[in-house]
Amino acid sequence: MSSTKRITVLMGGMSSERDVSLSSGKGAVEALRSLGHTVTPLDAGADLAALVTSLTEQKPDVVFNALHGRFGEDGCIQGVLDWMGLPYTHSGVRASATAMDKAAARAVFLAAGLPVAEGRVIAIEELAKADPLPAPYVVKPVSEGSSVGVSIVRPGSNTRQEIVKNWCYGPHALVEDFIPGKEITVGVLGDRALTVTDITPTPGAGHDFYNYDAKYTSGGSSHVLPALIDDVVSKEACAVAVAAHQALGCSGASRSDFRLDDTGPGPARLILLEVNTQPGMTATSLLPEQAAYCGISYPELCGWLVDQATCRQ
Repeated sequence: MSSTKRITVLMGGMSSERDVSLSSGKGAVEALRSLGHTVTPLDAGADLAALVTSLTEQKPDVVFNALHGRFGEDGCIQGVLDWMGLPYTHSGVRASATAMDKAAARAVFLAAGLPVAEGRVIAIEELAKADPLPAPYVVKPVSEGSSVGVSIVRPGSNTRQEIVKNWCYGPHALVEDFIPGKEITVGVLGDRALTVTDITPTPGAGHDFYNYDAKYTSGGSSHVLPALIDDVVSKEACAVAVAAHQALGCSGASRSDFRLDDTGPGPARLILLEVNTQPGMTATSLLPEQAAYCGISYPELCGWLVDQATCRQ
């Protein structure tokens, strides 16, 4: 690790993932202080002028970005930090904005020859009129993280009207084929894939897929790492995760989420769902868990992210 630094940890924010960000930020603050850094937590609220003033007064050597969701993960805060000339962790404006926009990310993945599900962007009103794809299919907000707002429409269900009625994620939605099988994920540090985790929502906890509650509720899901899958498929997932990281232009850490369809008689089919440029850093988060499996402690992971921090002016 390099010499000690003044570090501001941005946390909280205004997105639907505020609570998760506060937990991530708290963990990062404690870890970085244990490494000897001078660390100041800063809740990024709605008053941008106040945020800029606080950053100007604190004069950090590095900003540790522990924000999740809109304004923290989509290129907005990254642009502010670039404007101010402050080095920060994780990805820059372009990679952050592209990864957060699921339609834009799909286009990048397709151009790079990476495996994605069949799907398209629709006006949300279309969903009320008819099934846009043969059921089962998945309905997703175009620009939310942590599975916020994601629904599965299954054959014979009558949920389309309810989804539209409760929709609060903008005028459009991404609809994709539902891929049966396993949910797996691969963390990437720089140009290195860590390992593959198999994620299973806990039976009886009310989760029929890896949704927000399954991700962040204690006991909401179980993680098996390395995943008990074919070694060839595991290597493929790691290779695709690194390729997706590079195609988007990510920096520092990212995490790629997949579906692995191993339900048929033929070869297993790997489908890339999305890349998270701000992976969770909570006690139950997947990236720290994978890093620990690879011999990288939580403080070492936070320290590595700080060492990789840069300004993109």
